[in-house]
Amino acid sequence: MESSSLPDLEAILLVGGRGTRLHPLTLGTPKPLLPTAGVPFLAHQLARARAFGVRRIVFATSYKAAMFEPVFGDGSALGLSLEYMTEETPLGTGGAIRNAAQALGSGPSDPVLVLNGDILSGHDIGEQVRLHLARQAAVTLHLTEVEDPARFGCVPTDDEGRVTAFLEKTPNPVTNRINAGCYVFTRSVIDEIPRDEVVSVERETFPALIESGRPVLGYATRTYWLDVGTPAAFVQGSRDLVLGRLESPAMPGATGEFLALPGSSVSPEAKVQGGTSVCEGAVVGAGATVTGSVLCEESVVEPGAVVTDSVLGRGARVRGGAVVRDAVIGDGAVVGPGNELLAGVRVWPGVELPERAIRYSSDE
Repeated sequence: MESSSLPDLEAILLVGGRGTRLHPLTLGTPKPLLPTAGVPFLAHQLARARAFGVRRIVFATSYKAAMFEPVFGDGSALGLSLEYMTEETPLGTGGAIRNAAQALGSGPSDPVLVLNGDILSGHDIGEQVRLHLARQAAVTLHLTEVEDPARFGCVPTDDEGRVTAFLEKTPNPVTNRINAGCYVFTRSVIDEIPRDEVVSVERETFPALIESGRPVLGYATRTYWLDVGTPAAFVQGSRDLVLGRLESPAMPGATGEFLALPGSSVSPEAKVQGGTSVCEGAVVGAGATVTGSVLCEESVVEPGAVVTDSVLGRGARVRGGAVVRDAVIGDGAVVGPGNELLAGVRVWPGVELPERAIRYSSDE
């Protein structure tokens, strides 16, 4: 993570989304603040951005906007200067970028990094910025290669790396490269986006730039990349960070089979593994088995319970003899003994499931 020969960069961080795919976790907490490998998700993005020379970041907020500043403050503790710009009504990606740009200090020809607040990426931001500057691009997009591009819109490029189109999802994609959600804009291009209007950079700004002949470049990599927008992906992201599959300067402890934060309690007789993170105040009892999961603050896995690839919200409790796999348990919910929750089940906050209320398999 080198920032050699890069100017001090400014960045815009898009964190206005409602995170509905992660319900019920995001009913009370914006997605970018959910605990991921022991710290708020954005802590990883902020630390990586700083490692590549970013010194000032403007948060483009909308949903639960007031929750961000109490967590990160003015950024001084992170070696950053942070500003917060709120959209009173959601303005789309382009409108959000344009609104946040009012707080930038950069000049018309300076590069501005734009990050999406729900992406984990191991790509070299410095190299992306240097390509942008060397080619004097209007915008340079990070593109990532995926195994199944049919699930995404794809972004073809020509032999010189210029983006030629933005294609919607199709059963027969022309390339396996997709928009990875990290952009370098020339500041003057941001200023061309209409103010106080709903604008999508993906559907409007980028296609218009390409059509007018302005250089829109693709910076393609095969490094680690993950959109953490779904429960399964969110759990995977936290797990990969704890296991060390993606390096992050924000990790609050050593990588390994599990990460237990100060103030948590993990019984020596419990089996905790697979990149599990155990947040402050969380408890794992004797004889419990927890694999590849996120245990939020004050959550409890009682003796004899089994939790796999799941998220337990704040203060959630899984009682002995219950099995929770590929599930999301909302804040303060209680899973009674003998319940078996599998396959994407979501339990809403405060719900208490009595003993053996839900089973996927028959009684033994």
